[in-house]
Amino acid sequence: MILPGDTIITPAALADAIAAELAGDGNVDAKAARAIAVRHLAQAKAEGNARLEAAFRAQKGAARALIRGQALLTDGLVTTALAVAMQHLHPLPNPTESERIAVLAVGGYGRAEMAPHSDVDLLFLTPWKVTPWAESVIESMLYMLWDLKLKVGHSSRTVKDCVRLARDDITIRTALLEHRFLAGHARLATELGDRLWTDLFRNSGPEFIEAKLAERAARHKRQGGQRYVLEPNVKEGKGGLRDLQTLYWIGKYLNRVPSAEGLVAAGLFTREEYDTFTRAEDFLWAVRCHLHYTTGRAWDQLTFDLQVDVAARLGYRDTGGRRAVEIFMQDYFRQATRVGELTRIFLTQLEARHAKSEPALIGFFRRRKPLKPGYSLMQGRIDVADPAGFLADKLNLLRIFEEALRTGLLLHPNAMRLIAGHLHLIDEDMQANREATRIFLDLMLRHGNPERALRRMNELGVLGAFIPEFEPIVAMMQFNVYHHYTVDEHIIQCISTLAQIERGELVEELPIASRILKEGVNRKVLYVALLLHDIGKGRPEDHSILGAQIARRVAPRLGLTAEESETVEWLVRYHLLMSDMAQKRDIGDPRTLRDFAKAVKTKKRLDLLTVLTVCDIRGVGPGTWNNWKAQLLRQLYRDTFTALDGGLESLNRENQSDEAKRALREALTGWEMRDIRAELARHYPPYWRGLPTGTHAVFARLLKGLGDAEIRIDLDPDTDRDATRACFALADHPGIFSRLAGALALVGANVVDARTYTSKDGYATAVFWVQDSDGTPYDLTRLPRLRNMIDKTLRGEVVAREALRDRDKVKKRDSEFRFPTHIAFDNEGSEIYTIIEVDTRDRPGLLYDLTRTLAANNIYIASAVIATYGAQVVDTFYVKDMFGLKLHTKSKQDTLDRKLRQAIAEGAARAGT
Repeated sequence: MILPGDTIITPAALADAIAAELAGDGNVDAKAARAIAVRHLAQAKAEGNARLEAAFRAQKGAARALIRGQALLTDGLVTTALAVAMQHLHPLPNPTESERIAVLAVGGYGRAEMAPHSDVDLLFLTPWKVTPWAESVIESMLYMLWDLKLKVGHSSRTVKDCVRLARDDITIRTALLEHRFLAGHARLATELGDRLWTDLFRNSGPEFIEAKLAERAARHKRQGGQRYVLEPNVKEGKGGLRDLQTLYWIGKYLNRVPSAEGLVAAGLFTREEYDTFTRAEDFLWAVRCHLHYTTGRAWDQLTFDLQVDVAARLGYRDTGGRRAVEIFMQDYFRQATRVGELTRIFLTQLEARHAKSEPALIGFFRRRKPLKPGYSLMQGRIDVADPAGFLADKLNLLRIFEEALRTGLLLHPNAMRLIAGHLHLIDEDMQANREATRIFLDLMLRHGNPERALRRMNELGVLGAFIPEFEPIVAMMQFNVYHHYTVDEHIIQCISTLAQIERGELVEELPIASRILKEGVNRKVLYVALLLHDIGKGRPEDHSILGAQIARRVAPRLGLTAEESETVEWLVRYHLLMSDMAQKRDIGDPRTLRDFAKAVKTKKRLDLLTVLTVCDIRGVGPGTWNNWKAQLLRQLYRDTFTALDGGLESLNRENQSDEAKRALREALTGWEMRDIRAELARHYPPYWRGLPTGTHAVFARLLKGLGDAEIRIDLDPDTDRDATRACFALADHPGIFSRLAGALALVGANVVDARTYTSKDGYATAVFWVQDSDGTPYDLTRLPRLRNMIDKTLRGEVVAREALRDRDKVKKRDSEFRFPTHIAFDNEGSEIYTIIEVDTRDRPGLLYDLTRTLAANNIYIASAVIATYGAQVVDTFYVKDMFGLKLHTKSKQDTLDRKLRQAIAEGAARAGT
């Protein structure tokens, strides 16, 4: 108990105080008497809760003691309310046998485990049908508990009703499994317990197991189906409290154990495994209780904002370049993984005892290939025939995973226990052993599904033991909405994607990567580079640089040649280069392609980097890879391949312009030659190489006969980019890009890319690619309203800055993401423009604030490239000053830097970030 029981609540003294006031007030009516009782109970509840919360704040991890204390406090309130109802509101001096009542706690409350705002589940047990007296007692008692703002779940039943209903309803059966007598007629509670065990529980074990496991599978599916969801539910999620409770329910149902510790005596857990159970349960309960205190209600989901609060409450602190919340969530996911391991062990033990339930527990795995000597088949899984003989050769700790891949069988939990208990055998000698490294590389290269072996090795600690540099990133969470997985799981997802490409499963989605692998690359280099590409994360240094330094040590240790190791090191060092070039730069600019080609140097490295980049992006999470990114990477690959094949001079600006003009000429069917010549002559070279032919054709129609005071808009879904393309044609004037950005922000459009050009005859041709709030193209039915709002803003009927003032708030759940602002000026990346790169926290209206600041400082924006990574955004602007020159002077750059930061800070204050 977190506090002595009598400091939490003293039911006898509380009942005496209520009785004394009722006696002193004379003959009060039932309503007034109930009000007096509620006032005393509410005071006791408030004082008890305050003491419990203060004690828990002082003992941050003492969750088990807290939940017992909360149950004790609730017991006192419930039993006192019953006493008031029976003794003062509805006294019955000589009750008949039918006028008996027992009050029982059921469910989690019956287990005496209550978070600060848990439901109070009660069973009112009567011998036969509820009498009018019992009905009055129950009603008065419930009114008192409801007045205390308790969320009460209740039922009134006989013993016979309970057995009958529990037989047909697994939820009722589970609740009754954990009934606990509180007050009233004790013999009724005893009878219920005996009848449940003799008439129902004793002969229905397999049925209960199957039902609970089916319930567990459905619950996991509802919660996202995996352990590493960004915002896990600590109660219902995979690896959460409900999984541990399910194990206990099944153990109790089969063995009538009084507590989870009884699972050891029942032979379902070893003492060490029970200790792991207890640590996981304590941690998860601590998280859940802090969630309840932080939110002031029954709330079990660790949303992003609450993760920060709970981490602070548990005493986590920023350290080593990592935020406290990231360290906390790494601990959370490691505990969730341990819950998964315990579940596998527990279910396999049950499978051995209850063959009838085998399909529901684990499923049948038919033996596909004969096992090698030293292994045995146990319940459809690989077990170790002779543990001592197995451990005599420590390389067997790796070989068993190869045997699992070779046969297609899973490992038996007995084998997993053996491996996990002897990780100390994987020492430096084994890490450098040539046969060990061969086995490890074969796990990735030979069997076609390396992710299966790597994931199981990671869960058992083998991966971190064999490659110690990998251990720090196990279960490491990245606190941003972009990364869906922990770092280790992301790496395994990347390797899984590579294996899928190799198996020919993604030819339509990834034609270039599929062709590269089909034509042949050094697979060993590619797999090792993917395994190590994020190994430097979680430290203050640039993870690409640190990762390359780690790769320099690890690759030779894994048996790679000097040349292969150098290539792996280069791939790890520059694994973000292609993605950054494609998403943060204008790849229509020849200088961008020249710089990228110079960095890559050879077609071999281009091929390897392309495949690695594709796997890296797809491994971030569902929905991260889209047509737009695919198109950008394909264009960058093809143009760079051309440059490397024919020399950098093949990236000729004039050639590109001529090809674009020829394509537009063919697209403008039905146009008079005079109009075609005028259109082809009115644009500068950047326009021709920066946009596709379809967009050139749209602008040709918009510009034809355009008046000086006229604004023409074309909105159309661009399926290749997963966005809506918004084209604007109007007379050019300073700040036009900012006005357009403001109009789009006002309608809630999220700009994901943009280009603007000025024609030789003074017209602005601007194109924005936008998505709605769900990150998808606008529905066709919404385009007319979108066009109308944009038109009103551009005509000055709505002032964007004023209208946006109250609309650019960030949602509370996203408010805790922190990204430092970095602003860089680059005069080398483009021949005619200065590139300004702004890397900061994303929010509504940010692009408008930045472009308005640039316009106010007489900066002309030629194009903008927007790359969004969850809550982080990199806005890149290609700009000139008012004289058409680059921003060369340091003083001008410093002034602009300061003003951009000011605009970002002011906007962040408005948005609440």
